[in-house]
Amino acid sequence: MSNRNILWLFLLQVVFNGCTSYEEQRNQLPDTPDRGQISISVDETFKPVMDELVQVYQSNHPQTKIEVDYKTEADCLRDALSDSVRLLFVTRRLSLEEKALLADSLRLNARSLVVARDAIAVIVHPNSPDTIFSMQEIKEILTGKYKKKLIPVFDGIKATSTVRFIVDSVLKGDSLTPAAMAARSSEGVVDFVARNQGVVGFVGVGWVGNPEDSLQMSFLKKVKVAHLESTDKKGAYVKAYQANIYAKRYPMVRDLVYVLKERHRGLATGFAHFVSGELGQLIFRRAYLAPAQKRLGIRPVKLNE
Repeated sequence: MSNRNILWLFLLQVVFNGCTSYEEQRNQLPDTPDRGQISISVDETFKPVMDELVQVYQSNHPQTKIEVDYKTEADCLRDALSDSVRLLFVTRRLSLEEKALLADSLRLNARSLVVARDAIAVIVHPNSPDTIFSMQEIKEILTGKYKKKLIPVFDGIKATSTVRFIVDSVLKGDSLTPAAMAARSSEGVVDFVARNQGVVGFVGVGWVGNPEDSLQMSFLKKVKVAHLESTDKKGAYVKAYQANIYAKRYPMVRDLVYVLKERHRGLATGFAHFVSGELGQLIFRRAYLAPAQKRLGIRPVKLNE
């Protein structure tokens, strides 16, 4: 056999062994995008849409199991330092300090991406005469200076993304009234507002913004969603509708961000790519949130706001 033929045989063997090695390595991974089981941490505010995203992904990948642990944003961010949690869904990216701590403790770099935008909806008792608020009035309610005694109710006084947004983006240095109340969850806020007329609830729009969801429709029968002062037209007031969130006409809009900290291309990576891909973005759109990675077409229509 000539030296040339021997060289070709050697090269073919290297290629063949390389392919076999790749398959063997893949099979040894604890999980891949289409098989395995993982736990992810998700801000409780986004439970309605996340339940649907997980259900569709598992339906398309029947050998996968995604266990979702819904908790406060602060607890989710603490999970960033846990090696067992490789994917988080929160309303902000990691800070430089958090990234440095993650790199130091776990020796990895986290990737993040804004996948959708939602809003904080303001809800009131169905018999409440107050359903239209300026942002100055919202701030007065939050600080206890409003002309009427309306008590703000949140999904927790500390550690939640809703409270953090209110403190950072609305109060901007002012103190939240000590009369503010906390429910155990977003659903608890809806129930409390439905039973008490002198309160104003603050919840993620994912709990009350989808008229096609039977659970949210039952919530909308118990409370009213208030109009807030528009950001782009003086004297105009808007609800947290999808188009208003997308165009940021609604004044309390925030991001939904995934934080991915997976060393290999596993199930967490597969689900993150799904959420930011065509089908995942369509699910956000159907849930009446604003997709951040796919263009949302807006047509001019007349709304009775």
